[in-house]
Amino acid sequence: MELIALLSRGEGTWAQVSGLIKFGEWDKVILLGDDFAKQFQHEKKFEFIKIDLNKKIKELKDELQSKLKGKISGTEVSLSIASGDGKEHMALISALLNLPVGIRFAALTIDGVVDL
Repeated sequence: MELIALLSRGEGTWAQVSGLIKFGEWDKVILLGDDFAKQFQHEKKFEFIKIDLNKKIKELKDELQSKLKGKISGTEVSLSIASGDGKEHMALISALLNLPVGIRFAALTIDGVVDL
């Protein structure tokens, strides 16, 4: 299963994403973020897709949907929205559902990676 994760401002939230990548068993990891998020580094391979987080919600959803189209091989993804704000989360969830693809929320807990 693919992991889709948003990397927004606030590097403190990136630790959750980093842990998910490290401890999860993923077929593919796709990270979404702006120029600032390009700074994210990890020892495991991931694909980075640059997006404009300053867009209005509808334009952001359309951009996300366009850039994710054809990148997901299965019928569902694990999604991390530990980073970002409500507008960004709504746009990403809407884009995924309109592809269409199912969503399982993933989180790193003291017990490891869990689906919520």
